[in-house]
Amino acid sequence: MKTLGPADILRSLPMDKAVEAMRTAFASHAAGRIQSPPRSVLHTGGKRGATLVMPASLESGDPAVAVVKVVSVFPDNKPQGFRSIHGTLLAIDASTGVPLALLDGAALTAIRTAAACGLATDLLARRDSRVLAVFGSGVHARTQVRAMCAVRPIEDVRIFNPNLRSAQSMAAELSSDPILGGYRSVGSAHEALDGADIACAATTSPVPVFQDAEVPAGIHINAIGSFHAGDREVPGATVARARLVVDDIESALEEAGDVLMPMAEGLFGEDHIHCDLGSLVRGLASGRALDTELTFFKSVGIAAQDVVATQAVLREAARLGLGERIDW
Repeated sequence: MKTLGPADILRSLPMDKAVEAMRTAFASHAAGRIQSPPRSVLHTGGKRGATLVMPASLESGDPAVAVVKVVSVFPDNKPQGFRSIHGTLLAIDASTGVPLALLDGAALTAIRTAAACGLATDLLARRDSRVLAVFGSGVHARTQVRAMCAVRPIEDVRIFNPNLRSAQSMAAELSSDPILGGYRSVGSAHEALDGADIACAATTSPVPVFQDAEVPAGIHINAIGSFHAGDREVPGATVARARLVVDDIESALEEAGDVLMPMAEGLFGEDHIHCDLGSLVRGLASGRALDTELTFFKSVGIAAQDVVATQAVLREAARLGLGERIDW
């Protein structure tokens, strides 16, 4: 069996390839070709700490693989000097049950989560989108930037975090390894959104990170930070007037506070969900109708993403000779 660390995963699954892998993942999930039981969530370390156990299997493709990912999200870790997100993924040969590899689950999650938003953005955002607003400055905010740059000619990235030093650090880091455009930290949500074409919310905030009145016409919004029914990053009024697409309808109706909270407030019902991402990929639902329309993709993450991303990583890592072999 092999171990594949963050550098191995990043090399094996560059963002453009990850977006295409997510196109396969969501189409396969929507078509019922991926077996993915509901994930289990363990709440420990206080009410905001969560450990998620996510299994899935895909018997088509090479290699046929089953995965079990354990990922923990503990927003209060930072003052203690620990990362907020940790994860491990076990990949198993789906035809024999033989363990194939241990992967860094946090690195894989960051890439596949951003790639799903890249896919949604490719299908929903205006083709001429060039200005990106990013809320948050952690690992997921950084991968969101790379995903947006993979699908649109981004020229201007505005980063907002109430912790200005963290936002400045992210801008400096991205500027040292430029993708397409310029990067800068800004002092307010309004400054980030003013004239923006795309916005990505990747925070641990339990309350909206901007106001509905600040949202410009024609923007596409991705939100990935919250996966608790009682947390949301986007104002209910914004969700209510958007074309709403989710990664998975069942999961969204259980975990997506950005959807559940405005529903509880009476702003809309379940029928406001336009479709899931797989239906959009397969052409079973329409995307953006007008340049002035607001579109919104809400993701809580599904195991189908992990199994397809893992399959892609295992193939490329084998070709490149990456990973360390371990014997049990």
